[in-house]
Amino acid sequence: MPVGTAAVPDLPHGRTAMRLSWKFLPREIRELVEAHLGGPVVEAVSQDAGFTPGFASVLTSASGERLFVKAASRVAQADFAASYAEEARKLQILDGTVPAPRLEWVHDDDGWVVLGLEAVDARTPQRPWRPDELDRTLDLAEAIARATRHVPDGLGLRPVADDLPELVTGWDAVPDTWPHRDEARALAETIASLPDQQFAHCDLRDDNILLATDGRTLACDWNWPVVGPRWLDLVDLLVSAHGDGLEVNAQLATRELTRDVEPDQIDAWLAGFCGFMLARRTRPAPPTSPHLRTLTDWHAEAAWSWLATRRGWT
Repeated sequence: MPVGTAAVPDLPHGRTAMRLSWKFLPREIRELVEAHLGGPVVEAVSQDAGFTPGFASVLTSASGERLFVKAASRVAQADFAASYAEEARKLQILDGTVPAPRLEWVHDDDGWVVLGLEAVDARTPQRPWRPDELDRTLDLAEAIARATRHVPDGLGLRPVADDLPELVTGWDAVPDTWPHRDEARALAETIASLPDQQFAHCDLRDDNILLATDGRTLACDWNWPVVGPRWLDLVDLLVSAHGDGLEVNAQLATRELTRDVEPDQIDAWLAGFCGFMLARRTRPAPPTSPHLRTLTDWHAEAAWSWLATRRGWT
């Protein structure tokens, strides 16, 4: 049964990741990074937002050069290393197309995947969401949609319903005591046929967004793009804003990406999003990401609250 977001434990925003630190990287990887920096690292600031255990730090050399470096072992962290390699491949194809930190270089061998990226002087949005920062982030979602109206060749993106099948089937794992379960499941089953499908980032959360001091707003973690409704990222952001207590229906009604979208199409996505998160409720949190279940539980409740309000379900 729904319990509401207030019943979910607080998420320590900005402190959710358990990451490798600089001194524990192999010597050859540290030497590789320092060669790119042009000198020894004198400061390493771990970026502890997110939900993966790979190395992710802003590194500063003795000469003042800075890089944001991501790294994962092909042996000990195979899944995460593969995702970093895939992110690098996608960023190389998208080069300059999307609002993202610049990829400077990539190292990929049988042992480690290492990405050197532009170190941006920035911070992530505050949570609970502030209206001005939400507006800036929704602008980012629209900028990504405009920049990727035509999916670049070579990305090999899959339809979102194929890439994340529990968007469609998630409600099958939910007990039939859940109110309006069958109606929600019927809505979710229409996701594959939603119109206006194009590139979507598909992981546009607050911890993947940089509010730069130079005025740019950038998205990180380009591992998981899909072909889906072009408004997918914007609606996902509004789910989190609704869960934080903000009024989001006005944004939905006025934003370029959603103002002309049929309400049932938005509701189909909310139903699928909620079912996807609920399907993960019974899974234990992975030891490398202890806050992941809290994240999915909270988003399930936030999506359900908004969907139920929109549908008039009590």
